Amino acid sequence: MKIIFTSDTHGNLYPYSYALNKPEQIGLFSVASLIEKDGDTLVMDGGDSLQGTPLMSYYLEHKNEYDFHPMAEGFKAMGLDYYTLGNHDFNFGYDAIADYVSAMEAVLISANVEDKTGGLDIKKHVIKTMPDGTRVGITAAVTGYVNVWEQKSNLENFIVSDPVEALKQQYNELKDNCDITIAIYHGGFEENLTTGVLLSETAENQACKISRELGFDILLTGHQHIAVEGVEIEGTYGVQPPAKAAKFCELNVNLTDKGLDISSKLIDAKAKEEKFNKILNDHAFMNELSQKVEKWLDRPIGSLEKEIAPEGKLDAALHGSKVAAIFNQVQLNYTGADFSCTSLSNDPLGLKKDITVRDVLGIYQFANTVEVKEVTRETIKTALERCAEYFDYNEETKEVKVADCFLAPKIEHYNYDYYGNLDYVFDISRPVGDRVVRLRKLDGTELEDGKIYTLVTSNYRATGTGGYDCIGKSKVHKSYSDEMPDLLISFIRKNTPVKEITNSKLSVYAGEKLL
Repeated sequence: MKIIFTSDTHGNLYPYSYALNKPEQIGLFSVASLIEKDGDTLVMDGGDSLQGTPLMSYYLEHKNEYDFHPMAEGFKAMGLDYYTLGNHDFNFGYDAIADYVSAMEAVLISANVEDKTGGLDIKKHVIKTMPDGTRVGITAAVTGYVNVWEQKSNLENFIVSDPVEALKQQYNELKDNCDITIAIYHGGFEENLTTGVLLSETAENQACKISRELGFDILLTGHQHIAVEGVEIEGTYGVQPPAKAAKFCELNVNLTDKGLDISSKLIDAKAKEEKFNKILNDHAFMNELSQKVEKWLDRPIGSLEKEIAPEGKLDAALHGSKVAAIFNQVQLNYTGADFSCTSLSNDPLGLKKDITVRDVLGIYQFANTVEVKEVTRETIKTALERCAEYFDYNEETKEVKVADCFLAPKIEHYNYDYYGNLDYVFDISRPVGDRVVRLRKLDGTELEDGKIYTLVTSNYRATGTGGYDCIGKSKVHKSYSDEMPDLLISFIRKNTPVKEITNSKLSVYAGEKLL
């Protein structure tokens, strides 16, 4: 049989970048144009479908006006059979998930998500009998870190249990009743698949553990956005597609007298023109929604006094970011916290002088809220030491570059944080963990040992994700429900034209040399 697998499509339906306003080789409709489905083909998805594009942001605000669901239409075009939920699918609460599920024609599976209302009809597993009689057992689970990241109000109707234990129970039920067992896991590999080095001490990603301890024949993973064409871990064959439906996994599975013979490949979402055009024509009823989204995106909201050119990742990390300064000022103004920290996406970011909604959603692409933590000087120093790991300095050549731990196995520029209301200095010629050589308030006042300060950050960073356990373990001072893109839009409108903001002082040295 053949398995087609997507995951982490993040609202990408059309082959189009909304932020850049130009075509991009991505999207469910592109994938659908490449699928030739027969009775021996199963099409599956690993979740994180509702969040990530202006199309879905607009739809979720106006969903009562439409009798279709954009992402459901994409999956129908693909011929989706089975799917699960990802962590970001919970970002918008129960009603948004219910709206999505009611529009889907595929079967929703999750072993570790319980719907207290029973309205979503979530299956813990299914057994699919193929035309030749082969019995395929399929179960699924989402990372347990949903309970760490998600706002409690969005989980009121759900119980999310430990994914490994839930999958173990389902595997034990399936193994003697099936010829092939498959788990869809919205979580990634906790180890570097080349070196075996542990990537994180947390239980956010547990694919290696699941492979070693359970016994599924096939593990379809997601969440990390890493392209894994195929890997075998102690008898379990794993794959993972990258995000935005830029590629999908195709597995060919043959059951032989000697056992399973599995091969796989990642296929680029380069649409087949004739079939793609037919799909667009069949979905012409969605054109009005697309037009409204474009009009909404191009709505002016204000201006900058001076344009910000796209900032290179290393240059910004060394010398500070004007975009990050705006984010931090928004957070500081909104919460009144002593200090602020924020991160930037993996892409170089800038802002035109005249700003539209599209520009804001382009530079801040996630529906993050903000949270204020109670921290000490030691907390902030420990967090800054993690930031300082971003730099790799060669003493002989005097060359500085981005450290490999921020580039592999996944590019993670977004785990380098910029701070507001701080004056701090790194000396990257020193060992990792001992690079912060100055830490004081922006006015030059030293931070006091033992004193409690307040730090505002995104709800994502507030969990400690990205190597910031010191922040994650800090006491919550206050949480807010307003999302950062909305706060940014409000700030720009109120302060137009926005002047260049200087709310931090960062210096990076290598010994006595200022970089």
